[in-house]
Amino acid sequence: MDFEKYFDHTNLKPDATPEDIEKLCEEAKKYDFASVCVNSAYTKLVAKQLKDTAVKTCVVVGFPLGAMDTQTKAFEAKKAIEDGAEEIDMVIQIGALKAKAYDIVLEDIKAVREATKGHVLKVIIETCLLTDEEKKKACELSMEAGADYVKTSTGFSTGGATLRDVALMKEVVGEEGLVKASGGIRDYNTAIAMIEAGADRIGTSNAVKIMESRS
Repeated sequence: MDFEKYFDHTNLKPDATPEDIEKLCEEAKKYDFASVCVNSAYTKLVAKQLKDTAVKTCVVVGFPLGAMDTQTKAFEAKKAIEDGAEEIDMVIQIGALKAKAYDIVLEDIKAVREATKGHVLKVIIETCLLTDEEKKKACELSMEAGADYVKTSTGFSTGGATLRDVALMKEVVGEEGLVKASGGIRDYNTAIAMIEAGADRIGTSNAVKIMESRS
């Protein structure tokens, strides 16, 4: 894969303006990134800006806590697809996972998977809040539910992606799934290290900086 295609060019800040998002799209088109990743309020804007390009529209769902009703989360995903999203990054019900209520976690992911048929689904497990065993279980449940990717982090909790977590997640999903590293990836060397650890996609607001700093 070409290096630029590892990146989901991201702006999930609550104060992001339409102008900020338009700039994000222009940068993504210039560098031919994999996608532009935004909150759902900007789905239609991004889809319009990226029309007739190879850059995908990626939208987060249940973000950043994941602690919302499953039907509501699935509806948010379905609406984003209707508005032009091609990839969905959903947050799991982290509290249910930690309580070992695995059926709830599984059904939550399955509901979003059903709402996003034919489109890429990435499942954010928020590794910084989980033990290693919980990380493994979250990856297993995501694969069982039919997700395409497992993703490390929202970038809005207590920590972001680590090389150790990426390697652990890749070990669990194997050839069946893909891994997205997100949160705290700000420079070229870190991005390369994440890819070498097993990341198939990288979510960052620093993709332009990383591309420009390549040696």
